[in-house]
Amino acid sequence: MFALILAGGSGTRLWPRSRQQIPKQLLDIATKNTMLQETFERLRPLMPPENVYVITNGVCAAQVARQLPEVPSGNVIVEPAGRNTAPAIGLGSLLVSRLDPEAVCAAVGADHMVGKVDEYVAVMRAAEDLARRGYLVTIGIRPSKPETGYGYIEVGAEIAASGGLSAHEVARFTEKPDRATAEEHLAGGRHLWNAGMFVYRVDVMLDAIRLFLPALGAALDTIAAGLEGDEQQQVLDRAWQSVPNISIDVGVMERASNVAVVPADLGWSDVGTWASLAEILQPDEQRNVVVSGEHIGVDTSGSLFCGGRRLIATIGLRDIVVVDTDDAVLICPLSRAQEVKDLVEKLRHGKRHEYL
Repeated sequence: MFALILAGGSGTRLWPRSRQQIPKQLLDIATKNTMLQETFERLRPLMPPENVYVITNGVCAAQVARQLPEVPSGNVIVEPAGRNTAPAIGLGSLLVSRLDPEAVCAAVGADHMVGKVDEYVAVMRAAEDLARRGYLVTIGIRPSKPETGYGYIEVGAEIAASGGLSAHEVARFTEKPDRATAEEHLAGGRHLWNAGMFVYRVDVMLDAIRLFLPALGAALDTIAAGLEGDEQQQVLDRAWQSVPNISIDVGVMERASNVAVVPADLGWSDVGTWASLAEILQPDEQRNVVVSGEHIGVDTSGSLFCGGRRLIATIGLRDIVVVDTDDAVLICPLSRAQEVKDLVEKLRHGKRHEYL
């Protein structure tokens, strides 16, 4: 088995700690290791380090290599530009196919957390078995609340799976719902969170890309033809100009007929916002979470604090986020943590690049 760790994201909703130069997957805000390192460690029981590829960008490549010294330097792949998950998975699958045209590969995000690693390994092995039978497999997380920030997967007919785990055909993928629809999904019991984890045989995935995303397929064929030459990077750069900016979910998984899902309870979080980080870290007696730095409070509860060199002192706060860095301070209600991405977009439009 091989793995592609997708590590090119920017993590804008964890601003101001997550920045372009050091996005959330390279930070140690959730555990003593970075999220990238935690992702690599989860994969270790499934494959040797030389079977792990990391797809990232030019800004992060050196840090990725430093954080994962066991991964061969040639396995850290730099995209010429970010084009979403379909091109990244296509490129990684192409590289793996050169070693084994029918290899099974897992594509996973570098910026998620999993609390139940043993269950994760078992689920990935069951997904590997399905992939060897020709399925494009996704891992669906059993929802614990009516979450509006995730896409959903509606399960269909049951498929025999290995390891005593269930598997199903995918009836359909659905976009991020409103609150009422999310509550219906939770109550109905036939919908799972889409965690963005995929397991597949590389030849099956590449064929699906050529069928559903012909422009990307043609670019990958051009890249494949140039991999043996002396101008590999130039070929990649030129071909990348024509690839579409599209997710693997929209481009392939929602359109293919051979898609399966393995339902799982992994203690999973995409750590997408300061609010989701507050949910997975241990609070104190006042339900406050201190990610880093030091906090002292009076009549303060249900809040998250992430500091540095300075003490954060509060009075009378309820359900608030305070993040203090050397050059920026964020203060917002936990209930509006999703909107941090809008704040980052406002900085971008205002050309305040020093804060990005």
